[in-house]
Amino acid sequence: MKSIPRRHFIQQTTAAGLALSASLSGLQSFAGTAGNSIKNKVRVGLIGVGLRGQGHLSLMLQRSDVEVIALADPNPTMMASARKAVLASGKNAAVEYGNGNYDYQNLLQRSDIDAVIISTPWEWHAPQVIDSIKAGKIPGVEVCGAIQLQDCWDMVNASEQYKIPVMVLENVCYRRDILAVYNMVRKGLFGEILHLQGGYQHDLRGVKFNDGVTPYNSGVEFGAKGFSEAAWRTEHSRTRNGDLYPTHGLGPVAMMIDVNRGNRLTRLSSVATKAKGLHKYIVNHPKGGENHPNAKVDFKLGDIITTTIQTENGETILLTHDTNSPRPYNIGFRVQGTDGLWQDTKSGQFNAGLLYIEGKSEKSHQWDNPEKWLKEYDHPLWKKYESAAEGAGHGGMDFFVDNAFIECIKRGADFPMDVYDLATWYAITPLSEKSIAENGQVQTIPDFTRGKWQNRKPDFVMGDY
Repeated sequence: MKSIPRRHFIQQTTAAGLALSASLSGLQSFAGTAGNSIKNKVRVGLIGVGLRGQGHLSLMLQRSDVEVIALADPNPTMMASARKAVLASGKNAAVEYGNGNYDYQNLLQRSDIDAVIISTPWEWHAPQVIDSIKAGKIPGVEVCGAIQLQDCWDMVNASEQYKIPVMVLENVCYRRDILAVYNMVRKGLFGEILHLQGGYQHDLRGVKFNDGVTPYNSGVEFGAKGFSEAAWRTEHSRTRNGDLYPTHGLGPVAMMIDVNRGNRLTRLSSVATKAKGLHKYIVNHPKGGENHPNAKVDFKLGDIITTTIQTENGETILLTHDTNSPRPYNIGFRVQGTDGLWQDTKSGQFNAGLLYIEGKSEKSHQWDNPEKWLKEYDHPLWKKYESAAEGAGHGGMDFFVDNAFIECIKRGADFPMDVYDLATWYAITPLSEKSIAENGQVQTIPDFTRGKWQNRKPDFVMGDY
């Protein structure tokens, strides 16, 4: 999907009222729905079946409680790949909507779809969430950050008005070591939480300049000549300067300190380094060089974006966005309290990282290997679904986030990461852009719950899904 003009962002679907009346009877209200009857199957449409969307598609096709009804994507190559996956699964062929960027709206007109999974370029997330809500479909939407702050309010307002819930599909919240640390936080091992860190530290230069030859380091093309994410993602690095991808780092730590459930984010300040990494990559690449046209592009995104966040209850959060420099992947989590701390050094593994708990670690002022701690506090969700998650994307995390989406719809339960989380986490991007443009000036983070955070109870992974 190509970039779209702002004036097209929020479009009414012509049969919104009809589709709304056909929405799930068990979800007439998006708050307090747990008492409703259980559905046996969820009928799903997928909007966006690129590489990320096909990951969700694969998991949906493996479930006996899901029917994949329709697919929407204007890219014929990706649609063909998704079609092949559906046929290989032995399931009924899905109806395809590939006639341009807005054909997804015809998918939303269908009365035989309960929910949609949105895995499209970032600029499409807000309009497609809103269109889905107005059509009476329950959206699960992939991660990123908002294009404009108003996008966040528009999604919240639509969800509240039409009483359709929204789930943000933040898979890192379900990473095994993260859930073990979350369990330790809940049991008070770190004492009162003071400070948290996270981010997105991932060398994506090969993704941002990709001609489809190999997944990484395959070229110096982007835009119309680029493959998959390179066709659209690199444009954000060219025109924007802020934390473009905050949710992987923020989502898990936000849940640990009950953001939007007794706590909230209040202010942030962001700064950016100079932008050098993408130019250097192009110049030094065998397919590039100083005379390549893309070597003349003036990329706006600073190579490292640092954002400091304050909370209502007195914790601080440090986020780092670093995708244009050479580095091994690491989100860089840190959870620190009055009694100790944990820092990850290699994502998802119990035996990698640093942990210290005062009075309980083997030696004073020396790091423990966290393996024994994280295994002892392994979250019940992983113990229950470990075999089911085997082979799922991102070390099994994708199973858990998709399972939560489907099970909550089936049971009429509240989503563990809802529209208020979506808006709050997405808002970091436009607010960080504004802060950087104003030389690090502090920005106020809106309360998208409109005060409801004070009475909402922590409920993340409280169910058995």
